[in-house]
Amino acid sequence: MRYEDELKGKGKQVSGTAKQKLGKLTNDPDLQHRGGNERVEGHVQEKFGRAKRKVGEAIEDLGDEITD
Repeated sequence: MRYEDELKGKGKQVSGTAKQKLGKLTNDPDLQHRGGNERVEGHVQEKFGRAKRKVGEAIEDLGDEITD
């Protein structure tokens, strides 16, 4: 799936943000910290997925130009 890493990364960001807010509401610094880590991990995964997709698209475009 072309957008898999991007979608999973977005999901981790949402989940991490929810954990952070829940940790803040319940005064649980450990949950806040884990949520922050998960949010950052999701952001990195999303950016990696976007870069991987763009490289793939560039290779496809190059292949199209070569075959034309």
